[in-house]
Amino acid sequence: MPRTARVVRETGETQVEVSLDLDGQGRWQGETGHGFLDHMLAQLARHSLIDLTVHGRRDPSGWHHLVEDIGITLGRALNEALGERRGIARFGWALVPMDEALAQVAVDLSGRGHAIVELGAEGEVEGLPTDLLRHMLEAFASEARLTLHARVLEGRNSHHKVEALFKALARALRQALEPDPRQGGAVPSTKGTLTG
Repeated sequence: MPRTARVVRETGETQVEVSLDLDGQGRWQGETGHGFLDHMLAQLARHSLIDLTVHGRRDPSGWHHLVEDIGITLGRALNEALGERRGIARFGWALVPMDEALAQVAVDLSGRGHAIVELGAEGEVEGLPTDLLRHMLEAFASEARLTLHARVLEGRNSHHKVEALFKALARALRQALEPDPRQGGAVPSTKGTLTG
């Protein structure tokens, strides 16, 4: 079965469309209107090998609703593409350096949404409030129904810190999403389900 999904979210404030293929080659397409956010989504696609398309449009009031809704829509698309989560590795982790920055991420495609995100950066990065990026990752984990622990361990440059974190998230997801031939078609849980 192809592990693909397309999810559209329309509200009075935003319009977001996400398409993804979990078994892709890391291709990125799309536009959110914010160059740095596009750059982070491109990193997520490239290093996870997920083919990802994201189009987002916001109201003039600011970035808050769009960034949050991208996290929500991306999480829903990942959850849909995973289906029953049969035959996957389930767990993934990565430690990724970027110059002076170092980020650590662990994920569990557990069917339960939970996130601990420590960006190690305050204020704004490239004009985007870091609180919004944190909130986006929390919304993503909640809607994807995965457990996410993401932490920047070292760094001075806020751009490097955030980029290292997104690359680490991508690598952890790539590992967790990988089909495990020893699992066959089994759900990697003693409960027999990761969907409820």
